[in-house]
Amino acid sequence: MAKRISITRTLNTLPLAISGLVAVSLFLVTRHMLDVDPAIALTLDRHAPLMIGISAGLSALLMVYLAIAAVFHKNTRMQAIETLSVFTQKMHYFREIIEILLRSKMWLPGLKEYLEEEYEGLTFFQVKEFYNGKSKLAIEFMEEHHQYNDTENLYLEFKSLLMTHPLEPIKGDHVVYPEVYDKAIVQQWLRHKCGSGLWYYFGYKYGEFKGALDYNAVFERHQEKIMNLALSISNEAFQDSSFNEVFLAKLGEYMNQEIMPKLLLYRDQTQTNLPALMNYLYAIFATLMGFGVLLPMIALLFQLSLSFLVFGISVTLSVLVYVALGLYPFLYREANAKKA
Repeated sequence: MAKRISITRTLNTLPLAISGLVAVSLFLVTRHMLDVDPAIALTLDRHAPLMIGISAGLSALLMVYLAIAAVFHKNTRMQAIETLSVFTQKMHYFREIIEILLRSKMWLPGLKEYLEEEYEGLTFFQVKEFYNGKSKLAIEFMEEHHQYNDTENLYLEFKSLLMTHPLEPIKGDHVVYPEVYDKAIVQQWLRHKCGSGLWYYFGYKYGEFKGALDYNAVFERHQEKIMNLALSISNEAFQDSSFNEVFLAKLGEYMNQEIMPKLLLYRDQTQTNLPALMNYLYAIFATLMGFGVLLPMIALLFQLSLSFLVFGISVTLSVLVYVALGLYPFLYREANAKKA
């Protein structure tokens, strides 16, 4: 495997090495020809404007492309920010629902006190990752025989949905609704399928948990508020729903499959840097402008040594060689690169 990586790196640097060799060879050969035949200097002076014009034309095309690409990237990012704001608000509504359910009386008597006192500071993430051995409290929780019909896991899952960072449990009744959700917490929600507990407890296995989860104990005014919040999340998905186990199961599944993945997707899009291709093309643009336009023009204007003109032409031609040999491999790597 290491040998394969080494070969790949060698092939990636090959275009650069060849173009560098071309630049050195052209410079040395042309200098030698100038020493042998001074008439070549006249030829260089006569064709220098053509070389400058070609370099300037290529540079102008690259500049226009880079400008258009930058504007397109900015517009795409702005659209992602606007869309992220919409999905962030949907997540706010869902967390408000979870907060209402968490504070409600639908739980078995003593469950809240048991978890808040006996397992203070324990998070759903620690329980799900108890096998890592990082939390002794999570290991104790998993080994303990509980008397709440496994609903303590749903309670911890609800609390995890009110967190804004994986390592910072909520304190008391204070719930934060951030402008943008931290990527780490969204990743944890998705990794541990937070929200799908609603589907599991009120849908798939509701028959087993019906006696331990009395959703009718939620105050009627809170039920009405929950339904309004759900309609704000998606009027299309919940317009025909009423507050019951079917609605709660559907809500959890919808949030886990439809909202949270897009929350992470659009958050990533708002943080994207300029594509590597633009950096690649800008390097070519800067080289062409510097060595193909500015250096030859200065050499001609100030009647500098022909070595400056020869050097500029050599570098310009080597850049074209580099593009010819390296552009396709670069595009191929970018197209097949795995996102970190």
